[in-house]
Amino acid sequence: MKSAWNKALVRWLLLPVLMISMVVTQPLSTDAAEESLDLFVDGAILIDADTGKILYEKNADTALGIASMTKMMTEYLLFEAIENGQVTWDQQYSVTEYTYKISQDRSLSNVPLRQDGSYSIKELYEAMAIYSANAATIAIAETIGGTESEFVNMMNKKAKELGLVDYKFVNSTGLSNADLQGMHPQDTEAKDENVMPAKSVAKLAYHLMKDYPQVLETTSIPSKIFREGTPDAIKMDNWNFMLPELVYAYKGAKVDGLKTGTTDFAGHCFTGTAEKDGLRVIAVVMKAVDSEGVGSYKARFDATAALFNYGFAQFAKEEIVPGGYEFKEQKDINVIKGKEDKVGIAVKEPIEMVIKSSEKELYTPKLVLDKKKVKDGSIEAAIKKDEVVGHVELVKAEGKDYGYINGTEKSSEVVTTEAVERANWFSLGLQAVGHFFGNLWSGATDFVGGLF
Repeated sequence: MKSAWNKALVRWLLLPVLMISMVVTQPLSTDAAEESLDLFVDGAILIDADTGKILYEKNADTALGIASMTKMMTEYLLFEAIENGQVTWDQQYSVTEYTYKISQDRSLSNVPLRQDGSYSIKELYEAMAIYSANAATIAIAETIGGTESEFVNMMNKKAKELGLVDYKFVNSTGLSNADLQGMHPQDTEAKDENVMPAKSVAKLAYHLMKDYPQVLETTSIPSKIFREGTPDAIKMDNWNFMLPELVYAYKGAKVDGLKTGTTDFAGHCFTGTAEKDGLRVIAVVMKAVDSEGVGSYKARFDATAALFNYGFAQFAKEEIVPGGYEFKEQKDINVIKGKEDKVGIAVKEPIEMVIKSSEKELYTPKLVLDKKKVKDGSIEAAIKKDEVVGHVELVKAEGKDYGYINGTEKSSEVVTTEAVERANWFSLGLQAVGHFFGNLWSGATDFVGGLF
């Protein structure tokens, strides 16, 4: 009796321990993993660099200071000018009073420029992309726009073309206008700042890397000597400390860009990109602080690392819909005036999407027919094989889907699986007679049925 009582007591004592153990050993759900990021930032976003699929966001639609992340737009316009033949890499720039005075302010990130100096666009670009050199950036702006003021107009125009929202560019560098010694661009004020939401910053980075991927060849350089071999030589250490072998090197994947930013107004910001096993992501963090609320370089790189960890651990490229997929509810479409009365339809190309691996089964393909081609559920012959009759939309059964940075959902065309020739005049006549008597018979049966 005593032995049985002891066993029962042990069971009761062990029960809470077992319950706690079960809770602890359960893997985090993907939603819990997302919440556990606990980023100390004013805004953040993580996207797939290939498709623009948004993987995570936090206050990503609020316009905030962007500091030197501004220089991504200057880089974009420079690459575009090079591509258009407007500017060449070996083109020489003669220093102006504006760029000379700004370059001598070593409290800002700068490579000192000689007042009577001449510099190639290539070395100015490297100073901008690696060292975030501000006077070098203004020199590029003056080369492309004639003046920084005109270049700022070009920046705002390009932002609109790229589909950015809630942006304001007031200078080419991202410095506070108050730091420009009264020489800030026309139609701007000394108190003005460059601002943009995290989502627009990510979209800018997405387009920069899509259109000009060669930017990573420069942003991945950890250190370089400006004007090496001359009395003006100065070491430029990359401000992106997450690059390999630097102080906050990210160990989980290859980091090779993109642009840091720091001002009193914007705080510590960073647009970073990393690639692992064929998946490249872009992360943006804005006004990053530590758990004590203090902004620092470490804080922004810690926040970025958390986003990278989340992206590479939780997401993978998955095939949601295979090529040749047929919709169970509708495998064909009625054909009018054809030798066949139906034509098969299927998804043309497979649909791949970067999603949480555990959520693949939550996505269902939905058929959307082209109403201009398919009228009242029918299509008129003649019909070619692989003729586009619609597209696929992916519907998520539960949970949040952030969509895409460009607002365009991943889709694929729905096409006909075979050709259908148009029937000749005799066959069309027989079809017309058949339809006539069919309609007549249907009307007669309805009339007779009505009598009873």
